[in-house]
Amino acid sequence: MLTRSSSILVWCAIIAGALMLPACTPTYDWREVRGNDAPFVVVLPAKPSSYSRPVNLDGIRVTMTMTAAEVDGITFAVGSAQVPDPAAVQPALNAMKTAMVKNIHGTIRHEKSSVSAAGPIPSIDIEATGTPAANSGSRPVILFARFAAKDRRIYQTVVIGPEKAVPRDAVDMFFTSFKLD
Repeated sequence: MLTRSSSILVWCAIIAGALMLPACTPTYDWREVRGNDAPFVVVLPAKPSSYSRPVNLDGIRVTMTMTAAEVDGITFAVGSAQVPDPAAVQPALNAMKTAMVKNIHGTIRHEKSSVSAAGPIPSIDIEATGTPAANSGSRPVILFARFAAKDRRIYQTVVIGPEKAVPRDAVDMFFTSFKLD
């Protein structure tokens, strides 16, 4: 049986624990997002923004749409574009991969080809490190990227942020949530 003083201590502990719960809530507010111009679904950790612009993928001109969200300096993004013919798919994927690594003045640490979680669609996964704008004293970043295609549509899913700050479980959550409709 609890005495009055031990009962007060128990209630104080319960109240203190309840007050600490908001401090323990995750930074990520995962939400399902569907592509506006491409048939995909993914979960993003914050409200996303989308934009489109023309890009040149090593001579292959496409309009790429990016849907991205940022949390604590870590960006989660899905890019997609449609290439003019099926023969352009693999060169366009290679050009996207090369451009992503060059953007961070990076080096690929790991690269593997696999079947993606999006179904029986081959993908290339990379992990790279680098320093964007190397001459400006920028901090090292880590890049996780997956490149895949279905028919003439190409996709890149990307997580990039400070090298020591990107949680692997968030990267896994993001990549495994990506599905093609």
